Amino acid sequence: MIRRCCVLPLLTLITIGLTPLAGWAEVNDPRRPNVLFISIDDLNDWVAVMGGHPDVQTPNIDRLARRGTLFADTHCQFPLCGPSRASIMTGLLPSTMGITDHLTDEEVQTLAERHETPLLHEAFADQGYKTMAVGKIFHTHVPEGTVDMSGGREPFGPRPKPAYNWTSDKTSTDWYPWPEKDESTADYRTAQWAIERLGEEHDKPFLLMAGFLRPHVPWFAPPQWFEMQKAADEVQLPDYDPHDWEDVPEYARSVAWEPQYPTTDWAIEEDQWGNIVQAYLACISFVDHQVGTVLDALDASPYADNTIIILWSDHGYHLGEKGIFKKVTLWDRSTKVPMIIAGPGLPEGQVTHRPTQLLDMFPTLLDLAGLPAQPAHEGHSLRPLIDDPKAEWNHPAITSLRAANHSVVTATYRYIRYADGSEELYDRIADPHEHSNLIGSAGIGDVVAELAAQLPRAARE
Repeated sequence: MIRRCCVLPLLTLITIGLTPLAGWAEVNDPRRPNVLFISIDDLNDWVAVMGGHPDVQTPNIDRLARRGTLFADTHCQFPLCGPSRASIMTGLLPSTMGITDHLTDEEVQTLAERHETPLLHEAFADQGYKTMAVGKIFHTHVPEGTVDMSGGREPFGPRPKPAYNWTSDKTSTDWYPWPEKDESTADYRTAQWAIERLGEEHDKPFLLMAGFLRPHVPWFAPPQWFEMQKAADEVQLPDYDPHDWEDVPEYARSVAWEPQYPTTDWAIEEDQWGNIVQAYLACISFVDHQVGTVLDALDASPYADNTIIILWSDHGYHLGEKGIFKKVTLWDRSTKVPMIIAGPGLPEGQVTHRPTQLLDMFPTLLDLAGLPAQPAHEGHSLRPLIDDPKAEWNHPAITSLRAANHSVVTATYRYIRYADGSEELYDRIADPHEHSNLIGSAGIGDVVAELAAQLPRAARE
């Protein structure tokens, strides 16, 4: 059973420069580094410092990247909010936990206990940290009663009418400038709650988790964020090949195709593609601003020089690539996300292009904060790549989808195996948009065998 109230003795303590310091007798010593943990929902790599889209405006995320390390090739463990966040907060692969869809926050807590590992915030609480959370951290918020302070979680709305541009009872997909002011949004209130906590005096180190909702659908943001974007008929549209599905296994369609979402062909016919892209960009600008207000508050607080910051998104999103507007695929658009780590004593303004995983966040934060590692964790501390962005890194990124569908990403290839045994293979260097499935090509047998050996254990048995 995971302990939630007791404090375990700490064997290794660190200074804000992340080096040992003798004489710290208390696990709640305020000199130990705080952690600001910022999540963004459904943000793909359309971040300016990642070069994901030429029209995107993310000045605040960009400045955070300049203060730390940008992990420019990070991938989620499941391209759906709930399972992805469950993996992050437990440090375990979805396949290890048997997760194939959304689950409640309390169900994640039960799975963590079953696998004898604490949740991320519990690991910090066990070492004397004050834990605070607001917004979307797990699929809903956090398991009830597991943090010292909670700001709760609001819905994705407000939604003024059933639909503006798209109607479906299975998705909240829609796009429109709404509401009139930032102050009417959940994300504004999430930022303000986090800002208030940063303005308070804390008598021990803290973990402050703030979860923002946009750019999750519906793509609603106040009009000012739409007005600062290029006109819908001027924004650059993503790469799209109408023949993309011709070399994809039939089983992939059953996994990735969901009729409740718009298709690219529909968006072209209805002249809506530019409007959708503009709305997604507006939501990104909006949430970037909210993140910026929290970063400003941290900089103005007494905690500015003693706080580790990590920013991440739970999965990517297709905005017309592969003919779809959705997540829940095993291709790059669904799996690739931004992740940034900055903090006291850590290098600034650097980028690593080594393939990394959201699964690595939990062990990394424990490492940087000087807390004990968790034996059950399946990710790896990213400290070596923070020390040297070009360091040797032989850990592929593993993503799972539903039951028994998996992808393996290395610096060179993406390999996908579906539950029926069908496969895809893409050369990530020569074919970054993943148009040409190499399965069946001559001379790739050894490559496929090597990548298949990296699949989750259950997929290899």
